[in-house]
Amino acid sequence: MNTEEIRRVVKAVLAETNAERFFTRQNMQRVFDVAEAKANELKVGVTMCVADEAGSVRMLYHMPNANMVSRTLAPKKAWSAIAMKEPTMQIGPDIQPGGPLYEMSGNLDGRLVSFSGGIPLVWHDKIVGAVGVSGGLVEEDQLICETAVNAFFKGDKDNG
Repeated sequence: MNTEEIRRVVKAVLAETNAERFFTRQNMQRVFDVAEAKANELKVGVTMCVADEAGSVRMLYHMPNANMVSRTLAPKKAWSAIAMKEPTMQIGPDIQPGGPLYEMSGNLDGRLVSFSGGIPLVWHDKIVGAVGVSGGLVEEDQLICETAVNAFFKGDKDNG
């Protein structure tokens, strides 16, 4: 193994063994506080979801002024970002008629979301989870989601 291969293996092992520390109630609550402040600044109510790498919802928060449909969409956005290994805003072109993954959404029983508001949580080049945000305009959902993702690893001395 060369140095670069060893580095990749070490990063993968670190991601697998240490990523769980970010999924504490305290960290996720801090992330939701930051994201809620952004939502309030934008004057929009949203539902926010943090899911782990298996797509399991680890924390969900529905703001009192968020619409009901956002309760369903936020977890779907997080799951979609994990399942497709990319932000949900990048999925759309591939599943449109003529796209390489056309009809994928239908084959997943409506579980796949292909519009903004879902972003994978990447640590040491490994997806360890995702954030999903729903309730505002797609641009607002994306901005609030980006704010949440940026806060997720903040303050960690080893946030590769």
